[in-house]
Amino acid sequence: MSPARPPEAAASLRKDGTVEPPFRRVLVANRGEIALRIIRACRDLGMETVAVYSDADTDALHVRAADRAVRIGPAPAAESYLRADRIVEAALAEGADAVHPGYGFLAERAEFARAVEAAGIAFIGPTSDTIAALGDKLAARRLAAAASVPVVPGTLEPAAVSTPEELAAMLGRADEVGFPLLVKAAAGGGGRGMRRVERRDGLATALSAAAAEALSAFGDGTVYLEREIRPARHIEVQLLGAADGTVVALGERDCSVQRRHQKLVEESPAPGLSPDERRRLHALAVSIAAAARLTNAATAEFLFDTDRRFWFLEVNTRLQVEHGVTELVGDIDLVVEQFRVASGRPLSASVRAAAERAADPPRHAIEVRISAEDPAREFAAAPGQIGRWRMPEGPGVRIDAGVESGSRVSPDYDPLIAKVLVAASDRPAAVARLRRALAEVEVTGVQTTLPFLQFLAAHPAFEAASLSTEWVADHWDGPTDRHAALATAAAAAAEVFASGGAYAGAGVPAAPPRVAPTDAVPSEDGTVWRAAAREAGVDRWPR
Repeated sequence: MSPARPPEAAASLRKDGTVEPPFRRVLVANRGEIALRIIRACRDLGMETVAVYSDADTDALHVRAADRAVRIGPAPAAESYLRADRIVEAALAEGADAVHPGYGFLAERAEFARAVEAAGIAFIGPTSDTIAALGDKLAARRLAAAASVPVVPGTLEPAAVSTPEELAAMLGRADEVGFPLLVKAAAGGGGRGMRRVERRDGLATALSAAAAEALSAFGDGTVYLEREIRPARHIEVQLLGAADGTVVALGERDCSVQRRHQKLVEESPAPGLSPDERRRLHALAVSIAAAARLTNAATAEFLFDTDRRFWFLEVNTRLQVEHGVTELVGDIDLVVEQFRVASGRPLSASVRAAAERAADPPRHAIEVRISAEDPAREFAAAPGQIGRWRMPEGPGVRIDAGVESGSRVSPDYDPLIAKVLVAASDRPAAVARLRRALAEVEVTGVQTTLPFLQFLAAHPAFEAASLSTEWVADHWDGPTDRHAALATAAAAAAEVFASGGAYAGAGVPAAPPRVAPTDAVPSEDGTVWRAAAREAGVDRWPR
C-alpha cells in the first residue's frame, strides 16, 4: 500500500518535464455514471483505477473501464456499496493511494472518510472532521448562524418529545417557528426523514414518523423543525477549498424543479439573479465554508424567496450529481480539481479565473436526469433491461451515462441512468438545444422520465424561467386523457417486446415499435404517420 503523496511530491515534475499525477492508483467507491466519470478523470491525469462492484454490476460499464476491479458483495447496497470495511480492504489489497467516493452511498459518511484516512489513504473530498461538522444539518445551521448567514427559521437543537413536558415545549417552539413547517432529519437528505405539518395537532405524529424513517435510512433518528418557505426557489453554490485556506465559489445552480425533494433539472447560472445578488449569495456560501475550514469540493444550499432573500439550508460535503453544469459554464473539471486539491496543490489558474467571472458567467448550461421511473405514476421506479439506447449528439451536448443497450437497471440502486447536459451562449439558446437533444433520445425496454423532460423543455413556464420548488405539482398533473391513451399504447408495445417478436439477438430491438395512435392521420408519403407512431411508442410517450 502506498501512503498518500505529500504536497511537495505532488507538485514535482518528471524527468521528461511532465507533471507527476496527483496519485498513482485510485479506488472508485461507487458505481454507474459517476464511477465512470471519475475513472475518465483519472485517465486524463495518468492515474490507474480500481473499480468495486456488486453481483448486480459484474458486467457494468464502470467495471470494464477500470484497470482493476474488486467484488465487494451481493446486489443489495447494504451488503456491498455501503460496506466501508470491504471497500477499505479492497483499497489496501490493490495498493490504492486514494479513494474517491463519488456521491451517494458512503460519500458523506464521516466514519468512512475517517477509516480511509486511518488506513493511510487519501480521501478525495472534505476531511472527516469537516464532514462530521457539516453533515449534521443542525450543526451546519448553528455554524451558519454563528457566521451571520441567514438561516431558515427553525430550531437549532434536536426535537425532544419523549416526555409530555418535552412535547409541550416543542409545541411552543413550533408555534414560534410558524405553520406550516417541516420536520427534517439532521442526517442524510433526499426527502427521507421529512414530514410537512400544517397544524400543531399533527406535530407529534410527524415527529415520531420522521424520526423512525431517519433512523432506518441513516442510522440517526435526530430531527428538528424548520419553517416551510413557500413559494421559493432552491439555489446552491459550488465551493472549492484548498489546503492553504483559500475557498472560492464557482457559481450557483438553480435546482428548483424537484419531485419529493429529489432534483430533476439543474441549471447554471440561476435565472433572473443580478450580478450583485450572485456576489452576495457566493459570499454567504464562502463564509460558511471558511468557518468550517473546507478543503476540496462542497455545495452550500439555499432557498430564495419571493422577497429576494437567501436562506441557508445545508451543506453537501461531496461532489454533486449536477456538478457538470458548473463545469460547462466555468470551463473547468471539478473531479480533476478534487484530485489536485487532495494531493496538496493550490487552486489552479482555471479555477481562480472561473471564480472571478462567476457573478457574470459567459454561458448557460442545463442538466436533466433521465431515470428509470414512470412519470405518469408519480415517478415510481421502473427497473428492467434496456433495449435500444441512443443518446443525443452535436454541438453543446454532453452525456454522462453508466449504461448501454442490454444493461439491466437494478431495483437495488438509484434509478438514474443518464444525465443530458447542454450549454449555449444564453438561456434561450440552451433551452432550445435541450429540446433538440431530448428529441434525439431513444430508450426502450424500461420506462423513463423522458416524457416529463420533453414536456418540461417545451413548457412556456420553463421557457420563461418561472421556477419554484412547486413546479412539478403546478404543471405536471399526472395521466391526463392523452397521457392515459399513450400509456395504453406504450403497454401494448411493451407486450410486443416481451413476446420476443420485436427483438433480434442479445435482447436488442431491431426496430422501433409501430403502435398506431388513434388520432394519427397519415399523409400521402407517410411522414405524419411515422412521426405519430414514434411519439406513441414505448420510449416516447407523451411528447
